[in-house]
Amino acid sequence: MARKKRYLTATMADGYVKTIGPTAARLTHYWRIVAHLHDGKTEVFWGHASSAKDAAAKAALTEQAARRHGWQHYEFEVVALTEH
Repeated sequence: MARKKRYLTATMADGYVKTIGPTAARLTHYWRIVAHLHDGKTEVFWGHASSAKDAAAKAALTEQAARRHGWQHYEFEVVALTEH
């Protein structure tokens, strides 16, 4: 039998709300990177993961990306998804 499709919502600390769905995937967390570039611009990268551990593992990769691409600084945030 097919799994029920659902909508998931992530609310970030700054009030940004991201809705994902409809999806049958077993996602539990949403991550976001806001990279501040040398020219004053920002780039946003985001994704979702099936566990808090998987989402937090992106932190080490983010540090490598910051060095490789020369970001001035960045914010990395992970939040739990809620189902609607």
